[in-house]
Amino acid sequence: MITVFRDAWIVTQNANRDVLIGDVVVDGEKIVSVGPKYNGTGDREIDCKGDIIIPGLINTHTHIAMTVMKGVVDDLLFPDFLDKTFKIDSDRTDADLALGTKLGCMEMMLSGTTTFVDFYYSEDVVAKATQEAGLRGVCCWCCLDEDKTTQKGNPVQNCKNFYSKFKGERKIVPGVSLQGVYVCSEDTCVEAKAFSDEVQCPITMHLSETRGEVNEHKRLTGKRPAEWLSDIGVLGPRMITAHSAWLTQREVKLMGDAGMSVSSCPMSNMKLATGGVAPVPEFNKYGVNVSLGTDGSTTNNTLDMIMEMRVLGLLQKSSRWDPTVTPAQELLDIVTINGAKAIGMQDQLGSIEPGKYADLVVLNGKDPNLRPFVRENIIANLAYSLESQNVKTVMCQGDIVVENRNITTLDKDALLAQSEGAWKTLCLR
Repeated sequence: MITVFRDAWIVTQNANRDVLIGDVVVDGEKIVSVGPKYNGTGDREIDCKGDIIIPGLINTHTHIAMTVMKGVVDDLLFPDFLDKTFKIDSDRTDADLALGTKLGCMEMMLSGTTTFVDFYYSEDVVAKATQEAGLRGVCCWCCLDEDKTTQKGNPVQNCKNFYSKFKGERKIVPGVSLQGVYVCSEDTCVEAKAFSDEVQCPITMHLSETRGEVNEHKRLTGKRPAEWLSDIGVLGPRMITAHSAWLTQREVKLMGDAGMSVSSCPMSNMKLATGGVAPVPEFNKYGVNVSLGTDGSTTNNTLDMIMEMRVLGLLQKSSRWDPTVTPAQELLDIVTINGAKAIGMQDQLGSIEPGKYADLVVLNGKDPNLRPFVRENIIANLAYSLESQNVKTVMCQGDIVVENRNITTLDKDALLAQSEGAWKTLCLR
């Protein structure tokens, strides 16, 4: 099927960061033409005159199934937050995991996200629900020491089984996650990393999220977490570490030498008051690829990457007393091409170019908050003025999942009708 997006402003995010006015032509799953007027007639024609097309946004850290737990662990000290979250988690069922995933997918697609990195157990349930929603899920099964988990069986073996089952599934990228150094021994970390290397899949973990995590690990091992992970060979180019706020310059250098990525989660860190601000300028200086994550709906309460992008930029500027850090173009890079690099799909995602998957977001250029709108301010408007309500139509790998703000893949009303009952069953105990 040929789909033609007509007469749009196209923010390509290609190597030259070209902004064009013209057509985007999609054949099946992939983009075949960007810019020149398409003289033929598509099977599906979408009038985008005055609108803006950007690449689909990439959320590199979340726990999407927790969307159904929204608002149950707010305003708690971090240890109390963890205790209550783990108690609820231990009682979850496949049905509410699937519901939480679908709710989260709807929220993400309506705010322009087409790809997300998930970090949880029962990723088989998450993957199936994500397929129904039509988004792309990089589903990373949570691994930790067997004596510290509620999973049945060995978590690393569970991860391997999940990978074997979902490898090659459309829009699903199975991967590995490590809960964190506080529940993952050297053996667990090394085994998980070895499997990631063997099958060439993404691997992600929580790292240096809190000062307490760092201090306790140093007390036990004599090393800070990133130093320890580097020494045991776990850091590498497929690794994405989430949060990564409490780091020394030496650790950042080690991470850069490993060619890895981070997923900054500024809103989660601020809401939990864990302190620390991810050292984005130093990441850039030493070659660490910076991407962005929302974290889950218990620590952030929203999966809106547009809001997260703006908060990241403002927090970096404010904390550094420097308005020149994380400029608008860099923020847009972080949520598109950097996210694609983090998951090893930079040749397939992150920009609007022929040969790449058609992950496209049409923004309503007629909305007042995006005006005045000219070529000279388009990137600044996207970084600092854009809101999720501006998202009009979303395509993921050639499938339209949102059309004129209507979700096309799921029964939105039916899912919303189930959400309160699921919340009460899980959270009112």
